[in-house]
Amino acid sequence: MCRYASRLMAALSLLLSPAASSAQQSQPPAAPSSPAREAPAPRIETWGEFDPGDGFLIGRNSLGELSISAYGLVRYLDQTPGTQTFVDHLGHEHATDGRNDIFPHRIIVYLKGWVGNRKLIYNVVFWTVNTTDQDALFTVLGYQFHRRFSLYSGINGSPGTRSLQGSHPYWLGHDRVMADEFFRPYFSFSVWGQGELVPGLWYNASVANNSSSLGVTAAQLDRHMTAGASMWWMPTTHEFGPKGGYGDWEYHEKVATRVGFSTTESREQRFTDAVTGDTGNTTIKLADSLNVFDPGALAPGATVQLVDYNVLSVDAGVKYRGVFLQTEIFNRWLNNFQADGPLPVTSIHDKGFYVQGAFFPIKKKLEVYGATSQIYGDHDAGFSNSSEYIVGTNFYPADTRNHRLNAQIIDVNHSPVGSTFGYYTSGQNGVTYSLAFSVFF
Repeated sequence: MCRYASRLMAALSLLLSPAASSAQQSQPPAAPSSPAREAPAPRIETWGEFDPGDGFLIGRNSLGELSISAYGLVRYLDQTPGTQTFVDHLGHEHATDGRNDIFPHRIIVYLKGWVGNRKLIYNVVFWTVNTTDQDALFTVLGYQFHRRFSLYSGINGSPGTRSLQGSHPYWLGHDRVMADEFFRPYFSFSVWGQGELVPGLWYNASVANNSSSLGVTAAQLDRHMTAGASMWWMPTTHEFGPKGGYGDWEYHEKVATRVGFSTTESREQRFTDAVTGDTGNTTIKLADSLNVFDPGALAPGATVQLVDYNVLSVDAGVKYRGVFLQTEIFNRWLNNFQADGPLPVTSIHDKGFYVQGAFFPIKKKLEVYGATSQIYGDHDAGFSNSSEYIVGTNFYPADTRNHRLNAQIIDVNHSPVGSTFGYYTSGQNGVTYSLAFSVFF
């Protein structure tokens, strides 16, 4: 055995020696059908919400391809004032705890490629958000039958708003604006199909377990499913920049336009913790920032167990020579409540919109932007309005939009959303400052 091992090591040493390399280079080039000469796989339009970058090729042969891509964000966030109180729609007072911290906020590593067949693609996602102490391992598998139709399964965003369809991290700030964060659905294990029907006209349709699968086990799910669909048309250039992102770093010389709609409907359940009795579903907030499933959120002594969530959004955007402008209008309905006590309402209809605009004082280097969100709570159900006003800037140190330094100031007026993930804390009425640097490849 030792003799055979010695011979094997000697053969490997010979193959790896400089002389062997020179000898191999002097051979005639491989035939086009050779695995070493195979062309790279065609560019995939999108992998879903968790959309990797171009990345770096690790290996490719006749059996498949493996590349690595990653995204990293370090962020400072200061929510002022540090402490305050707000009153909900039932007249109860709550405390708000403003943050002041530095975090390597979000890290995502993608292993992507194709296997067996260039149309059979995979994307393995290592995902963590340190501010919420969440770590997860996801996968997406897909078969790209044709440009008009591809079928995928795995983790994905339900297509209820435009930002949930592959544009991350190409937003003006590093996280969503307040109206988008309030109305949007979340990420779930799903099956979805998408494609380009005619040049510039795309669709996306999905069926998922529920609105958000993060932290939810299969044993907790009921038999209801979540359905969503979106369609968007880019009539002038048939594209809207990489990932359909926000901002015109690419500096379109011809006006690029996009209009579309998105919708999601879901029968949402509370996911009551068997030990503590706390709600496990934290995604649906009322316009006063309370969780719809919290005890007493809609009436004293009553806890919602099930509710229908429906959202419809319409968006329109334009890009030209570094200038970007986009708006999205939202409608959300909560109805068909099932609770353990009487409720004063049978349906809640909230409305809102955002407008975002940006331009480049220094082409492909310095971007300045502004935005506003307006959220109109259902007045008949006793809810009031919320708003925000944003100014910010992005500095791009390299000749790519993938790496940037972002500074942002938000004037927040009674935030209806709150989490350690985004920019907002429940009930905040003050100013939020953020400074962040991100890389993406």
